Amino acid sequence: MRRTLYGPDHEAFRESAREFVNRNIMPVADKLIEQRFIDREIWLEAGRNGLLGLEVPEAYGGSEAGDYRFNAVLAEELSRASAAVSSSFGIHADVVAPYLVQLTTEEQKQRWLPKFCTGELLTAIGMTEPSGGSDLAALKTTAVKDGDDWIINGSKTFITNGYNADLVIVAARTSPEKKSKGITLFAVETGMAGFERGRKLDKVGQHEADTAELFFEDVRVPSTNIIGEIDRGFIHMMEMLPQERVGAAVSNIAHAAPILEETIQYAKERKAFGQSIGSLQWNKFLLADLVTRVEVTQAFVDNCVAAHAAGELTAVDAAKAKWWTAQVQNEVLDHCVQLHGGYGFMTEYRAARAWMDARVTKIWAGSNEIMKELIGRDLGL
Repeated sequence: MRRTLYGPDHEAFRESAREFVNRNIMPVADKLIEQRFIDREIWLEAGRNGLLGLEVPEAYGGSEAGDYRFNAVLAEELSRASAAVSSSFGIHADVVAPYLVQLTTEEQKQRWLPKFCTGELLTAIGMTEPSGGSDLAALKTTAVKDGDDWIINGSKTFITNGYNADLVIVAARTSPEKKSKGITLFAVETGMAGFERGRKLDKVGQHEADTAELFFEDVRVPSTNIIGEIDRGFIHMMEMLPQERVGAAVSNIAHAAPILEETIQYAKERKAFGQSIGSLQWNKFLLADLVTRVEVTQAFVDNCVAAHAAGELTAVDAAKAKWWTAQVQNEVLDHCVQLHGGYGFMTEYRAARAWMDARVTKIWAGSNEIMKELIGRDLGL
């Protein structure tokens, strides 16, 4: 069905985003997978193309689109290249951006946002800890006040962009007795003594994204690097999570759809028992099911994007979009691998790489089980 979410301006922006991907990502896709990170020059080129500052006011170098649908268009085009590329750019331009735009002081905006938009300042967000997983309220990283500074100790793990980030928003416990109401966000910057990174983690998929452990040993952070209000970090994170989750939903379905298209073409060309495998009734019915599932899911995601652009998306609906798209994405890609036969298990095929990349989407941004818990609570259960 024809999608009605986007207008002419969005589609013009899509052309620019697609051109960026075709020119800067696709030709070096294998290199990015091998080296386990995205070259800084690619980030700088994204900045030159105005792709990093969609949420940033023009006064600080951004384009201040004022319409979340532009974020969604960018996520869709990046996801067609790979889930990892979309994830890396999404963390910077879609997840971290609202923190730096909405919660910072004027001095902080002037210090960080111009280079954020050019790609000179790469960002990440440090929520997850080795012992915490989806339970953000249980984090153990601490920040203790020392004069005008704070001393941070602890660690974070599974941090996308963590290995190369110049600035990481770190959630730390500042008032232990307050539990979830005693968490504060800090901007920890490269070069701060005691801030160390572990190796780039060896993941099952999403190899283009540099993902790292972060360690903080008596890291002295000035009060001028506090993001938002002291002891309101958990609230700030909860307020921002719907955008992260709807962004994940956009990427999930946009990642699966082109692989399904490629699989349909493969099913038309691949012969078995004297006919194309797509014409075999089981496969024909299966592909009809998958296409329908993707299109129905896309319609719901489009509604969520429209709601978020209007400032009306609820945390519960974002949770529904996140878990459902992750489930559909994984089911579709698993079938795509099966339809490719033995070739589907070869990493030279996009179906195999996409299948590996997708598995984590049922875990991150809040596991699917946590999403269902949130929905269940909203039902009064």
